[in-house]
Amino acid sequence: MTVPSLRLHDGTEIPQVGFSLFQAPADETRNAVELALDVGYRHIDTAAAYGNEKEVGAALAASGLPREDYFVASKLWISRPDHESTVAAFEESLNRLGLDHVDLCLIHWPIATDGWFAETWRALEQIHAEEATRTIGVSSFRIADLKLLERKAETRPTINQIELHPYFQQTELRAWHARHGLATEAWSPVVQNQVLDDATIVRLAERHGKTPAQIVLRWHLQLGDLVIPKPATPKQIRENIDLFDFKLSDREMAAIGNLDRDSQIGSGPATFATH
Repeated sequence: MTVPSLRLHDGTEIPQVGFSLFQAPADETRNAVELALDVGYRHIDTAAAYGNEKEVGAALAASGLPREDYFVASKLWISRPDHESTVAAFEESLNRLGLDHVDLCLIHWPIATDGWFAETWRALEQIHAEEATRTIGVSSFRIADLKLLERKAETRPTINQIELHPYFQQTELRAWHARHGLATEAWSPVVQNQVLDDATIVRLAERHGKTPAQIVLRWHLQLGDLVIPKPATPKQIRENIDLFDFKLSDREMAAIGNLDRDSQIGSGPATFATH
């Protein structure tokens, strides 16, 4: 299975479909990543806060794949926002992963405190300049957060990883990304399976001979976004990358577009407990 890549505004190529390790138990992570690599995933998404970077690294080492053949993204948690602590946290992540660099490093979450992340971002800019990460981005940033970062940063993020699915389509934020050259990356792309019983999705799945999850993930791809599903079973791991032998019509894309409820499953940045 060959997954197409998107080119970020700094020229970095990133596989459009990734494999999320969000809340993946450490004792299950290595086998899951090994299977994902075996069936064709080359974009692995983890985070310091997930507690499974060491197991991800073990699976990558065991795969025997050349380092340039896979893309690793990790995120730095927000309890250590100053410059020195950011650099130290990044080095700890590298050590757990057993790598000399990651391909993407993200600020994991914004805090509703004016300007706190400017120092963190400057630390990431330094890490990027030293080539310990190929590209840098953010996660769950709102337009106000991105505007503030833009005023304080020397470089723009390449990616904003956000909650995005048919019930929470974030049209305004995605349009802002498009105007400013940021890639949109969807986490919780199938709403923790909540959208899979939707009548519109089920009908399209039956029409195309695909699973409801494959329909939703194909919708994300045709929007032009990156997507990082978190499959729960070996069957889902295989199915969630098998997305390239069919296409949704404009009318079918619009039908999914009409499902927007402005309904998010995660906590908003203004209310999320950060420490």
